[in-house]
Amino acid sequence: MSSLVSRWVEGLRAIWVPPQEVRAEAWALGGRHRGRVLEGARLELAASGLAVRRSILLRAVIRSYKHADDDGGVVP
Repeated sequence: MSSLVSRWVEGLRAIWVPPQEVRAEAWALGGRHRGRVLEGARLELAASGLAVRRSILLRAVIRSYKHADDDGGVVP
């Protein structure tokens, strides 16, 4: 039973992205794509050969910006 729980926690950690990491990536995307964070994240997500962790991070950035639109423009 404990191995099942530890595997579940391990899997959860693999897909959870800390808010600080999302903000840092958004800042970097803004720098690389001239302030167009969402467009940059979508472009980089469409690139071939993308690592799984990187795609999870880019999706987290996209989600955070979509939630910011719903919350009046404040990025978490």
